[in-house]
Amino acid sequence: MPSKPTPAAAPLTFDLPLALIAKIEAQRKRAGLGSTSAVVRLALREFDFGGYQPVVAEHRQISVRLAPRLRKFLAQMARKKGVSVGELLRAAVDGLAAGRGKK
Repeated sequence: MPSKPTPAAAPLTFDLPLALIAKIEAQRKRAGLGSTSAVVRLALREFDFGGYQPVVAEHRQISVRLAPRLRKFLAQMARKKGVSVGELLRAAVDGLAAGRGKK
């Protein structure tokens, strides 16, 4: 009976901070690996998934009312900065709480 063919590797795309990309490249050179994929496969083989404890911050969803003009401005700023509207809202509230208002 013929065996099932092994599925081909498929791409997986995800965002990483530039500092982590630099670590990948340094490890690639240090280990003599040919690609970023090889470094990620090595990391996954060596990672202790059983001992991993994710840092989880409790979140709660809220709803707020914003005037259409402010909502449009917020959406424009989010696009300009390359972040989500939620990220801008969190930064604004965090800045207010920390006394980091407009300069």
